[in-house]
Amino acid sequence: MAKNRLTTWTKLHRRFGDHVRRMRNSRSLTQEALAERSDLSVDAIRRIERGAFSPSLDTLGKLSVGLDVSLKTLFHSFESERADGVAELCDFLASRSGSELKLAWRVLQAMFDER
Repeated sequence: MAKNRLTTWTKLHRRFGDHVRRMRNSRSLTQEALAERSDLSVDAIRRIERGAFSPSLDTLGKLSVGLDVSLKTLFHSFESERADGVAELCDFLASRSGSELKLAWRVLQAMFDER
């Protein structure tokens, strides 16, 4: 199970990196220009785009400034690429009460707990 989680996280990092690259390219920015606008190093931009780096919230904030988008937009546009099944599950849960969400969360955790 641990290897499967690592594979999932690696794929997520790569997908996010591809997403950042597409956003950068759509703005006709080089990695160097995005780094300057973001107050990040060129190496950090390269590592994010390769999926070799898990950016902190501070780094994501700087990246959103460099891309001239809000964090919400950065993630919304990334999440809109997810599988339909996940989107449907999120839509289903969005209409539930707080207590129902807590219950659903506990059930999901119990279903996938490795212990």
